[in-house]
Amino acid sequence: MAITTDIDKAVQLLLEGALVALPTETVYGLGANALDIKAVAKVFEAKNRPSFDPLIVHVASIEQAQEVAELNNAAIALFKKFSPGPLTLVLPKKEAVPDLVTSGHPTVAIRIPNHPMTLEVIRKSGLCIAAPSANPFGYTSPTTAAHVQEQLGDKIDAILDGGPCGVGLESTIIDLCGDPRVLRLGGLALEKLESVLGTLKVQTSSSNPKAPGMLSAHYNPGTKVRLFSNKQELIDHYNGVDNSKTGVLIMGEGLEGSTVFNLSQSGNDVEAASRLFTGLRALRAMGCTEIWAHYVLEKGLGRAINDRLKRAAN
Repeated sequence: MAITTDIDKAVQLLLEGALVALPTETVYGLGANALDIKAVAKVFEAKNRPSFDPLIVHVASIEQAQEVAELNNAAIALFKKFSPGPLTLVLPKKEAVPDLVTSGHPTVAIRIPNHPMTLEVIRKSGLCIAAPSANPFGYTSPTTAAHVQEQLGDKIDAILDGGPCGVGLESTIIDLCGDPRVLRLGGLALEKLESVLGTLKVQTSSSNPKAPGMLSAHYNPGTKVRLFSNKQELIDHYNGVDNSKTGVLIMGEGLEGSTVFNLSQSGNDVEAASRLFTGLRALRAMGCTEIWAHYVLEKGLGRAINDRLKRAAN
């Protein structure tokens, strides 16, 4: 398994039914031809992913999205306003999409990623690409090529290195079959979506998910995660214990130390989101036996940060 910047090589591998990790603005995805059931099966095998958890299909345009899904007016409006970008839409699927991709649901999740290398791969190959996060199922999502190499090793055929992911959180998922509802909070803030759709219902967990990232336990960094209701509560507990093996994720000022990872010194939710998975990985790599974190303000990308922390702690 090679790390490469050769787009043509990635295209050739995908056309041959191979697995290639691809960079996006959110996290690295494990790419395969979405309409090739054998290639899709390799994704589930490499990730050790249960077949009841559907995949997201990545396309390069609204026109290509129409090859795999029935787009309604709301879908077209949202794609035009927010894509390419961290937005995934759940829509009725077309017959060409294998049931394995959708976990048997009559719907498919689709998005247009905002990364020039992956968009070029899609355009050059002509493929719709199924690409869940490029990590073992249930673990922290990768935001660099090195993260993919660390977690998937020789289970895949190549990694296309597009640098660190700019958003660092998975896409926001909206179900547009019936009344619109949020199935996963993510890299597109809820307020932006509500400016177009009005107040949205948020249903982010399910035992029979229509979209990825809806299971209550997910994003495990390989170390126990303990959550505090706010930053001050975390600081008060931290100052009262032997914390040499305790890693801390904090946002804003108030605590420093060799095992303290600050998501954003200025308290910026976009910066914090982009550094969340990197922070979890860094603290685990330091040998921390427990990671402490605190909930942040429920606005902007703070909602998605809290969602990931809660699932990581389960």
